[in-house]
Amino acid sequence: MGLWTLLEGFLLLANALAILNEDRFLAPRGWGLSDFSSGRTKSFKGQLIGLIYATQYLRVPLILLNSICIILKFVSG
Repeated sequence: MGLWTLLEGFLLLANALAILNEDRFLAPRGWGLSDFSSGRTKSFKGQLIGLIYATQYLRVPLILLNSICIILKFVSG
C-alpha cells in the first residue's frame, strides 16, 4: 500500500460523504444542519456533521480531483 493508494482512499471517502442527502438520509437520523448549528460543535458528532457539510460544500474541487485521478489512471495504466 503506497501513498497513492492512501490518497485514493481518502478521495473515495470524501466522495462518499459528499453525496449524502440531508433530507433523505441525515435529517431523519438526527444528523441535520439544525443539530449542528445548535452549539454542540465540540462533540464528536458535531465535528463529524461539520466534516460532512464541509465535503458537500467542496463538491467542485472534488470533481476536479476525481478528474485528475481518472486521467492519471489512464496515463499510468
